[in-house]
Amino acid sequence: MTKKKQPIARTECIAQQWSLSSVNRQRLVGDFLGGRLSSDSGALLLREVDKQIGLTESLAACMADDRHPSYVRHSIEQMFRQRIYAIALGYEDLNDHATLRDDPVMQILAEQVQGFSLASPPTLCRLENRIDRRSLVKMAEVFVEKFIASFDEPPEQLILDFDATDDEVHGNQVSRFFHGFYDHYCFLPLYVFCGGQLLAAYLRPSKIDGAKHSRAILKLLVQRFREAWPDVKIIFRGDSGFCRWRMLRWCDKHDVGYIVGLAKNSVLTRLAGDLIEQAEREFKLIGQKQRLFGQFQYAAKTWDRQRRVIVKAEHLEQGPNTRFVVTNLDGDPQLLYDDLYCQRGDMENRIKEQQLHLFADRTSCHQFLPNQLRVLFSAAAYILVERLRSIYLKGTELADAQTQTIRLKLFKVAARVTYSVRRVVFHLCSSYPYQELFLNIVHRLKPPFNPSLEFA
Repeated sequence: MTKKKQPIARTECIAQQWSLSSVNRQRLVGDFLGGRLSSDSGALLLREVDKQIGLTESLAACMADDRHPSYVRHSIEQMFRQRIYAIALGYEDLNDHATLRDDPVMQILAEQVQGFSLASPPTLCRLENRIDRRSLVKMAEVFVEKFIASFDEPPEQLILDFDATDDEVHGNQVSRFFHGFYDHYCFLPLYVFCGGQLLAAYLRPSKIDGAKHSRAILKLLVQRFREAWPDVKIIFRGDSGFCRWRMLRWCDKHDVGYIVGLAKNSVLTRLAGDLIEQAEREFKLIGQKQRLFGQFQYAAKTWDRQRRVIVKAEHLEQGPNTRFVVTNLDGDPQLLYDDLYCQRGDMENRIKEQQLHLFADRTSCHQFLPNQLRVLFSAAAYILVERLRSIYLKGTELADAQTQTIRLKLFKVAARVTYSVRRVVFHLCSSYPYQELFLNIVHRLKPPFNPSLEFA
């Protein structure tokens, strides 16, 4: 006796339907049953960059996997890719992965087998909380090694920019403290860049001197770079928060150049008094901004010896705007100030990309080490985007674009994904306005497709 067929339940379909106001007497209705679609197919470009430099693979290898093999469904490498690519695409929260884990593009990015979901938010949370200090140190070393590998030939000069910033927190995270200057509870991460390339992203408590550990990091970087390139000239650059005499003394002893801001005080103002008065007189005479440069030898009471100080005596409508810089470099004071020291301002844009566009300030874990891992995830996402921008977007309209712009114009591309035995095909949106740019990048990343080699 045959069973009577039950009617197909349509509760789920009906629940997912929606409608909006009509257009030309036609109803606008929709649902979420479109199938294997994704809004992030442009991230395949990042995957190719990652394949070339091996970043996520190297980072994942730094973390030991102590799970029982028979219970493992998601490798550490897959989960690292899942987190890093999601951050690059604008998904900062672990909760986002409750649905992202079934996105076809995300599954391809994480090298997941078709038909299996990626790691869930609880699984990713356990991954972050398993991290240890040794693994974090190894991951920090990976950033430096990838930087070295990015050069085809030894560079003549490296300018290392150091800067600290505030990472505001809103919970009771371990090692968060109130910072009087920033007027809130925060961490105090330290960043090191060389040009646009990130070398270090080091999370620190906020109850410390802003230059804490910077000398140790500089020592490690100089040692490694001179192992790779014995003749490279290295310059340390930072604002007045990094003007510490022990740091300057170490640079003098180890042939490292420096140009560092120097906080204004009464002694410096007195030594530069003639130049400041001259700038004021010329401003009153001409009625336009005046900038005069000079230099003198100076040593604070705690310093070991006198050093060269460059002064910029500027007078504006608002009044004097005097700046001081200490350096051991030779050259004209104005050229050193304008062409070398002032260029450090670009690093602040890179830090903004980290925190505003790549969510390096999403340090909401209770324990400190998982928050450091999150900062490194954001740093890894930045390295992938920066490599795409500096090499494959060079000469295009996005050559100087920030992460958010690159994400909107290149990564956020709708596509329908189809699978066969031999291929995964991405049918990108026909009305995508940057098709020519996208194809140009694809050709730079990979040689043009040759159909005769498909089944070779």
